[in-house]
Amino acid sequence: MSKGYLLSEAEVSDALAYEAYKQLSASAVAQYGGRYLACGGSIEVLEGAWSRPERLVIVQFDSVEQARKFYDSPEYRAAREVRKNAASTNMLVVEGLQV
Repeated sequence: MSKGYLLSEAEVSDALAYEAYKQLSASAVAQYGGRYLACGGSIEVLEGAWSRPERLVIVQFDSVEQARKFYDSPEYRAAREVRKNAASTNMLVVEGLQV
């Protein structure tokens, strides 16, 4: 089975509220078996016309289906509610290679 990777970029407008979101989100990620691979570290564009996000997060789940369960969960819906006035966000899920 392929892993599922959730990628999220955010532009934070309310740092205090975003901290509350991060705590709720981290709890939900752990509950649904996710593992942070990157979380808000430095970003360097190496090639092309990428716009450098303010914040980039990559979370690995056991499958795309598990990533969707996390995203649709009551726990993460509560986190998203906190985040909606704290940051503008783009998020996607991508299927990893089968190994």
